Amino acid sequence: MKQQDNLKTKKIDRLDLRYHVLLLLLPLLLIIFSFQLLTSFSSSSYLATILMCMIYLVGYSLCYYLHQGRLTRLWQHLEHVININDATYELVRLSNQYQDQHAFLNALLQKAVSSINGAEMGSIILVDPKTNELKFDAVVGLDINKLSKVRFSLEETFEYRLTNGKCDRVVVINDMNDINKKSSLSSDEQDILLNASDNPIRSTLSTPIHIDGKLYAMLNLDSTRFGAFSHYDSNLVSILTQEACNAITLFKKNQEIHKLANFDPHTQLCNRQHFEQLLTSWKVKPHLGSFMAIIDMDNLKEINDNLGHQAGDTAIKALAEGLKKYWSDPSLTGRFGGDEFVLLAYGPQQKFKLEVEQLQNQLILDDGIQFSYGVAEYCGDWQNTFKQADTEMYLQKRAKKSTARRVRHTPHLVS
Repeated sequence: MKQQDNLKTKKIDRLDLRYHVLLLLLPLLLIIFSFQLLTSFSSSSYLATILMCMIYLVGYSLCYYLHQGRLTRLWQHLEHVININDATYELVRLSNQYQDQHAFLNALLQKAVSSINGAEMGSIILVDPKTNELKFDAVVGLDINKLSKVRFSLEETFEYRLTNGKCDRVVVINDMNDINKKSSLSSDEQDILLNASDNPIRSTLSTPIHIDGKLYAMLNLDSTRFGAFSHYDSNLVSILTQEACNAITLFKKNQEIHKLANFDPHTQLCNRQHFEQLLTSWKVKPHLGSFMAIIDMDNLKEINDNLGHQAGDTAIKALAEGLKKYWSDPSLTGRFGGDEFVLLAYGPQQKFKLEVEQLQNQLILDDGIQFSYGVAEYCGDWQNTFKQADTEMYLQKRAKKSTARRVRHTPHLVS
């Protein structure tokens, strides 16, 4: 922002006084000198000279006025571009602070609406790459509940129709009533699209957003005025779209990096580092209690040896899916490596243990997966709680092994 202000103060679109004098006097002197050489010194020649000087002054003033007007428009354009770059740069800088794609696209749309003068509202419509079905994901100044009732595909959009299916440029619609009449949508759906705001939409700028060469979404900027957008606005939106593509691409990359850094790639559960980070914001509720379970598979080696490592991976995934099914937010579930899983959830303790046992029985019946577990109450001391639960889990595992050995060595009674 400082750089923009410094550019303004330098007044690089102004001509210095000495240049004005040079541009003004030098041609005048040449005209007078040439005219005097070609004509005799009479009263009529002086009048002609004065007339030529006046014509020159008028022409010079007009040229300077036009020159200044052009430079003013260039400055305005530069300011618009800088505003767009500043807005998208801020989004890129803060992209890792947005929790999900929806929140990021909402912020992007708000920046887009505020950056284009004629825009009063807008929407971002996601494109399903497999079916070409469209879904309104982010809106500003529009009723998302109304718009979600409209079911339509890419082929039914005016972006698709006006670009002959290429979806490769910004399109300007300065009369939405006229373009909507040619749509294949029902009259009710057309009415929803035009009246999803407090006042009917009259004009729209629509631009495609491509990510990695594929159509990702469409950005629509709307106005309640007919003819609200010009060719200049479409050029600005084209710049905005390019910056938006860069911002979305970087956001998605940041999301991938965040996912790789904080989640187990095989089960999508938290890894140990992320689990411990989330623990710092865990709210202890004394009336419910918080309980931690350490879960360790009993027969993973047996599955790997008898059925192969792919079957072992499937078993790990089945256990992870069971944890997700029984304990969603705000519970914490994590894989600490190998066949060891950690769970933190609210009580009461009897209910918590019952749910763990239900999962245990379900996995034995459905997939032949066996695990041991230990439970300890969590009161804020993570290391101590983990140690208690881990000790209880190993006691259960040893008890199972001891029981299995006794069964193997007990002679069968023959009747």
